[in-house]
Amino acid sequence: MDSKITGGKTTFLFNKKILGKHDVNYYCCDDTGYIQTTEPYWLEEAYSNAITKLDIGLVLRNQNISLIAENILTQHFNHNSKFLDYAGGYGLFTRMMRDKGFDFYNTDKFCENIFAEFHDLNLLPANYKFELITAFEVLEHLSEPFTVLDEIFTFSENLFFTTEIIPIDKNELENWWYLSLETGQHVAFYSIKSLEYIAKKYNKYFFTNGKWLHLFTDKKLEINPFDYLTFKPKENYFIRKARRILNRFYLKNNLNFKNNKISLIESDWLDAKKRITKN
Repeated sequence: MDSKITGGKTTFLFNKKILGKHDVNYYCCDDTGYIQTTEPYWLEEAYSNAITKLDIGLVLRNQNISLIAENILTQHFNHNSKFLDYAGGYGLFTRMMRDKGFDFYNTDKFCENIFAEFHDLNLLPANYKFELITAFEVLEHLSEPFTVLDEIFTFSENLFFTTEIIPIDKNELENWWYLSLETGQHVAFYSIKSLEYIAKKYNKYFFTNGKWLHLFTDKKLEINPFDYLTFKPKENYFIRKARRILNRFYLKNNLNFKNNKISLIESDWLDAKKRITKN
């Protein structure tokens, strides 16, 4: 089987039972360590529900990532521009980021946009260019990664995404929870080397925390934007107390603590009311 990343040779790794009934082979790209399944003929069955019943951590994951995204956007990108959450599911992340004051939109071909209905990609002009795209827990679903990445990079030159990096220990790999055998939706798995290969293909700089947070960008950033996640100097009592006081002030005045951005909750509510009453 040819690698979906390089087109080169792959090596058989192991066989697993997906959805409790499909015997599926897993192959590793000899050049990059990228892992793929056999052609996933079971996907229609796997996507009978776009959001699986095992995605218990969906809300907490969006909450955590929204804090990380807030820092990255304010520190390294034009945070007053528009952003797009690709394959954003119910629109929860888009709603959360708009609550923080970021002009986010949502798109998902397989899931209803519930939380950001009036901030969907289809409401913008065709071929709209965004400052940055987010794609959380998306790449592992792609049986043809470059088909989707080609589309993503028509929207923006910058992609902030998450996907778990393949464990080095082969014994751990064979029993890795991220294979998601019960749901059958994960069919592609990435090593750092495979992500570096993709970045080079699209002529992007690549930044990662080495685990699950990654960024493809055309910006030559001076520092890795994820470094702050691993080093947090301890603050003394008075600084912590001052921070709590400031935080209460910003919350009371409906401001974002990190960047003083005004939340879009009120303006979005007025817009939604106008749309509903018009109909």
